[in-house]
Amino acid sequence: MKNYAYIVDVLRTPRGKGKKTGALQEVKPIDLLRTVLFALEARHKFPTELVDDILVGCVTPLGEQGGNLGKALALYAGWHEGIAGLQLNRFCASGLETINTAAAKISAGYDNLIIAGGVESMSRIPMGSDGGTLLYDPAVSSQVKYIPQGVSADLIATLEKYSRQQLDEYALRAHERAHYAQQNGYFDSSLVPISDQNGLPVLRKDETIRPTTNLELLADLPPSFAQIGKKGYDTMALGRYPILEKIEHLHTAGNSSQRADGAALALLANEATCQQLGLKPRARIITAAASSSEPTIMLTGTIPAVEKALQRANLRLEDIDLWEVNEAFAASVLKMQNHFNIDSDKLNVNGGAIALGHPLGATGTMLMAALIDELERRQLRRGLVALCTGGGMGVATIVELC
Repeated sequence: MKNYAYIVDVLRTPRGKGKKTGALQEVKPIDLLRTVLFALEARHKFPTELVDDILVGCVTPLGEQGGNLGKALALYAGWHEGIAGLQLNRFCASGLETINTAAAKISAGYDNLIIAGGVESMSRIPMGSDGGTLLYDPAVSSQVKYIPQGVSADLIATLEKYSRQQLDEYALRAHERAHYAQQNGYFDSSLVPISDQNGLPVLRKDETIRPTTNLELLADLPPSFAQIGKKGYDTMALGRYPILEKIEHLHTAGNSSQRADGAALALLANEATCQQLGLKPRARIITAAASSSEPTIMLTGTIPAVEKALQRANLRLEDIDLWEVNEAFAASVLKMQNHFNIDSDKLNVNGGAIALGHPLGATGTMLMAALIDELERRQLRRGLVALCTGGGMGVATIVELC
């Protein structure tokens, strides 16, 4: 009999705008994490000294996001000094990969109780400020034909013949769904408000949703990646895909994910620990998979990851009731939706990163929270979370409600 890892709960901060004017810009990443950690402890009242490990995903591990946030968080929270900690970076899927790693350790019998999640403060630590060999070392990027993700998204849109209107229509739907979900309290059960040191509210709900947006406003936005493409990246992409004459630059600030600040954490345990501590699990992890596509097109790695996960679980596409696929760019989600023929009524039903924001290291954990909340609300059984990442990688996780 398989030793399943169970998700007891997943909590998150609201998403703040990932810019200097964002509400969470004043809050350190470790304080975002600690607030969620204390909320998990308060809600479930587990003996913290029994926690084996704290895993934290972060994509820009620099400065106050550097070192080992997992261990730093355990100490900063005043928890037992015997708790281990780990920091992990699988680019945009880091927050999901920490959950998968925790589940693997629990299923293997190495650990019994783990905190796993992620954080990113993009207003304080700008994306890419840590450098990185793949994009910033010309000898490496030119050899592997690695290009900025926005140009990759435009490459997908060009190859798939998506129109600007199709991309904008998807973005509009994301905002409409997110606004409706927020107005109806669909996010509330997983939200942990952020307050300052005096207890005054800093942010209580996601501040990234634009309820007044429309197709006309979206259509007026200029392409975001045309100038970057002219710096040799279009030529690099066309060298990999010579069937194209040029790259159509169709992604804008309106149909791409928003930079955001935020943190999220999940509490995972094995069955025996849940029974011992009186923890009521919400879901069990059926399986997970990581894979990759080629690095130029980059944003299609979710496709082989999903195929691998479904095969491992001996499941069919129709066995998945809800899908949470990270909205890195409109074209990346549409490509996956079309590949698997996913019903729009099952995909990102409460919006995604285009409307809600993409706090890189935290997003995967936040998507897990959104999925479990909505499966419970709709009284459904099974769901899948998937994220594409830099380097062509993709990660997918399948869960089933308890």
